[in-house]
Amino acid sequence: MEIDGTLLTILGVAAGILILTGWVEQIYKGYKTKSLKDVSKFLMIFISAGAILWLIYGIIVEDVFIIGTNIAAIALMMIVLAMKKIYDKRLRS
Repeated sequence: MEIDGTLLTILGVAAGILILTGWVEQIYKGYKTKSLKDVSKFLMIFISAGAILWLIYGIIVEDVFIIGTNIAAIALMMIVLAMKKIYDKRLRS
């Protein structure tokens, strides 16, 4: 079955939006509650590693949707990680 280019573009954009929306919601919730204690460091490490590998793959196959989604995902994960470090440090103080 051959997939139309427009349908493939819509699929890629929709996938990116869904993945990134979860991170935006986590950042919003963390900012509002000033707590990210329930976010696992291992979750962050494994998802970050996966996003980096997907980014490398996207660069190799020259897929702008994979590249863009994973650059944005890495940036959002870095924000979550920074917030987690700041808020966890405040809890220990």
